[in-house]
Amino acid sequence: MNCSIVIRAYNEEKHIGRLLEGLRQQTLKDVEIILVDSGSTDQTVSVAEAFGARIVRIPSAEFTFGRSLNFGLRQATREFVIIASAHVYPVYPDWLESLLRPFAADEKMALTYGKQRGPVTAKYSEQQIYHQWYPDAGNPNQTTAFCNNANAAIRKSLWEQNQYDETLTGLEDLAWAKWAQEHGCNITYVAEAEIIHIHNETPRGVFNRYRREAMALRRIYPEAHFNFYDFVRLTITNIFSDLWHAARERALWKNISSIFWFRLMQFYGTRLGHRETSLITPQLRETFYYARELKPKYNAKRDIEPIRYDKN
Repeated sequence: MNCSIVIRAYNEEKHIGRLLEGLRQQTLKDVEIILVDSGSTDQTVSVAEAFGARIVRIPSAEFTFGRSLNFGLRQATREFVIIASAHVYPVYPDWLESLLRPFAADEKMALTYGKQRGPVTAKYSEQQIYHQWYPDAGNPNQTTAFCNNANAAIRKSLWEQNQYDETLTGLEDLAWAKWAQEHGCNITYVAEAEIIHIHNETPRGVFNRYRREAMALRRIYPEAHFNFYDFVRLTITNIFSDLWHAARERALWKNISSIFWFRLMQFYGTRLGHRETSLITPQLRETFYYARELKPKYNAKRDIEPIRYDKN
């Protein structure tokens, strides 16, 4: 089975080479690589071209997550399309095969998505979220529409019937999966298709991410709510849960500060997002998609792990 892979990128020169090298080491060799670049000013495009990627450019003023994916998928020539963020990389050499395997067994399979974990530098609370959302056991036919386009695969012929919503501030993957399930299609969570997802966000970045996703969630599920009580309850319970787990793992003191600010920004952003309209103004676009943050210095030896060849 061959496939296309669509990678969204903006100033990802520090990370994209690791993903593309991981693609070279995959057991599946016939892969069409499409990079959708939204105005990078670093070496992202030249790194991708060195690995044979086809470049699709989208003006930064027109960017949304859904629109960038639609740009890339229009260029894809294969029926099955892997979707990945530029700041992820595979853990195993059969990552692509694992994501695609459910399609061969089920003609109604619309979407698969895989496990995510953070690098050793990830915030402790982020790692806890990964373990909650992406468990070690797969789910061959899940009943909810949850998925994530940082590590997913879709059937292009279904996308041609319903393209990604370009007006959403995020969660375009959830909206598309919801449509697919409503039309009798299936979704599979593939735990063995594992990637490492590098965020390294500041408090402002965490706040903005959860704010825009909450705005999108209200569009997808108008009945959803997140009141002040929810904000207080979830902030406190998740902080205490993280503190308890970190203490058991003898990792409390090095993570105690980030646990407090991460969970506060996560749920404060969610609270504000639920109270706002999802109309994208130029100011919001800059805040959500192109905010200039001070990022920790990247260290390849510290931040990445080698591809593993044994899953046991």
